[in-house]
Amino acid sequence: MKAVLDTNIFVGALQRHDGVNRAVLKQAFLDDITPLMSEALYSEYQSLMGRGHLFEDSSFNTQEREDFFDDFCSICRWVDVYYRWRPNLRDEADNHVLELAISGGAEMLITWNKKDFRHGNLLLPEIAILTPVEYFRMQRENSVKNH
Repeated sequence: MKAVLDTNIFVGALQRHDGVNRAVLKQAFLDDITPLMSEALYSEYQSLMGRGHLFEDSSFNTQEREDFFDDFCSICRWVDVYYRWRPNLRDEADNHVLELAISGGAEMLITWNKKDFRHGNLLLPEIAILTPVEYFRMQRENSVKNH
């Protein structure tokens, strides 16, 4: 299942021991999710990784965070975005995330900021915008239906 993982999922997994963000990443490393990556999203991840104050309470030191990010990038499917769907979202900084989802044929975008993706000019019902909690609820429901 192809998905765009918003930066708040990755950064949250490195910041806290809450489990749900880490569980999403685990799904990617287990190949249950194919995370999509573009040049723009990679740059956003890189920018956030360089903000040490975000990781003051992290159990990962700087080198471990960089290594983990490299490992994550190695499992991503890289997508070239050739067409821009702008203006679409109110927050210009989120448009590249949605463009990646469209270009990569993502079934879902997993984010804690669903509200940022709700009020676009384009309606894209084929891309589910889910929080990590909603993603796992959907997985459970699908598992029950299939058994």
